[in-house]
Amino acid sequence: MTSEYWILLVFLFLGAFIAGAAIIVGKILGFSSNDGKAKYRAYECGMEAFGNARVQFKVGYVVFALIFLVFDVEALFLFPIAVHWRGVVDGTLGIPVWLAFVDLGVFFAVLAAALAYSWKKGWLRWE
Repeated sequence: MTSEYWILLVFLFLGAFIAGAAIIVGKILGFSSNDGKAKYRAYECGMEAFGNARVQFKVGYVVFALIFLVFDVEALFLFPIAVHWRGVVDGTLGIPVWLAFVDLGVFFAVLAAALAYSWKKGWLRWE
């Protein structure tokens, strides 16, 4: 066995030992609870849980959130070109400027079409 494998085995042993020791020390030093099932009940904001968790709500809220998420992720795709724009204009990246403009134009056209479609469908109306 080469020395690299010994190092791997030592780290695996140390990781397992530290994890096991943490669990054992937690069991020994931790407080025991006499609450029983009360310990596992849902607790939120200092209020006791009531009613059924399956509450109906408008799907429009979910659609609005998903549209926001899609446009937010699409905005993230603008950062690489914004960071490297000087290299595109200078020609140091090897990308022609006209190609960068065409790519950005297609990108914004798709975003505008998606926004117009969402607007036409009424998905952006908060009711």
